[in-house]
Amino acid sequence: MLQQSTISFLSALAQNNNKPWFDEHRDIYEKAKKDFEVLVSEILKELAIIEPGFKEQQAKDCIFRIFRDVRFSKDKTPYKANFGAGFSSRGKNFTGAGYYLHLEPGKSFVGGGLWQPDAPLLKAIRQEIDYNFNEFKGIIENERFKQKFQHINGERLQTNPKGYAADNPAIEYLKFKSFTVSSSIDEKILCTNELITNCIDAFTTMKDFIAFLNKSLH
Repeated sequence: MLQQSTISFLSALAQNNNKPWFDEHRDIYEKAKKDFEVLVSEILKELAIIEPGFKEQQAKDCIFRIFRDVRFSKDKTPYKANFGAGFSSRGKNFTGAGYYLHLEPGKSFVGGGLWQPDAPLLKAIRQEIDYNFNEFKGIIENERFKQKFQHINGERLQTNPKGYAADNPAIEYLKFKSFTVSSSIDEKILCTNELITNCIDAFTTMKDFIAFLNKSLH
C-alpha cells in the first residue's frame, strides 16, 4: 500500500522544484521512490496473472526517472512532480503500446496505448484500423470500455491522412496521431489497497485495445 509520506513528498516537490531543495530532501525522495517501487512490484504481480509476459519483470525497469530533460523545453524546472511507470509485457525497450500509471497529487491517472508513434508505426496502425475496423470498433464501443475511458485521447490531423478518403467509415479514428486512453484516480484511494484494484481493472479493460494496437507490429 502506498504511504501518505510519498504523496506528501510529491506535493512538497511541486512547491519547491529546485536542486537545492531536492538535494536537502534526497533521503525523503529515496524513501518515496522505494515506496513507489513496492507499489509497482505489486501491480506487476497482478499483471502477470493477466499476461504471463510480466512474470519476470522488475519494478525498477518500469519506473521513469524523476529528472526532467530540459534541453529543449521552455519549462526549466529540473524535476517531475510525479512518479510514473510504464508496463509492457515485452519489456521496457518495447516501442509498441502498453500500460501506464501516473501518480501526482490531484492529477493521478491510469492509462495506456501508444503516444506519438513514429511515422512507419503510425502508418501500420492506421492500416490495421482500416482493414479491421469492425474489430476495433467493437473494442472501443464495448460498454465497459466506454464507461471506464469515455473516448480515445490524442492529437488529430485536421485533414484526412494520405491515402484515405473522407467517406472511409474509420476516418475519424484514422486522423489520430496518438492512441491513448486514461481514467483519473480518486485522491481518496491513493493510500489504500483499492489503488491496485483500480489499476488492474483499468488495465484489464484496455487489454484488447493494447493488443489491437500491437497487432500492427507483426
